[in-house]
Amino acid sequence: MADSGNAVAGAKLFKTRCAQCHTVEEKGPHKVGPNLYGIFGRKSGLAEGFSYTEANKSKGVEWNEQTLFDYLENPKKYIPGTKMAFAGFKKEKDRADVVAYLKESTA
Repeated sequence: MADSGNAVAGAKLFKTRCAQCHTVEEKGPHKVGPNLYGIFGRKSGLAEGFSYTEANKSKGVEWNEQTLFDYLENPKKYIPGTKMAFAGFKKEKDRADVVAYLKESTA
């Protein structure tokens, strides 16, 4: 993974590129995408109450800094068959920043 990210910059990216589909607060609602609270250490496709594709459920990846960093580059390539429409963050710094923000805001 790239150098550790900047959570403040990640918060701005999340707000403009992710928040329309995801929430991060504890007991936050699912939107088009699942609530991300508690994502670190959780396996893909297991946020309670969200309807995942079979691809997400069967991938079985455990989310951590590295797997999220890799996933956020190109979600459809990382989990073929996902319904996540986001094309990804191509810049390593952007991905590192978003991962740093998620690490702070979802625990």
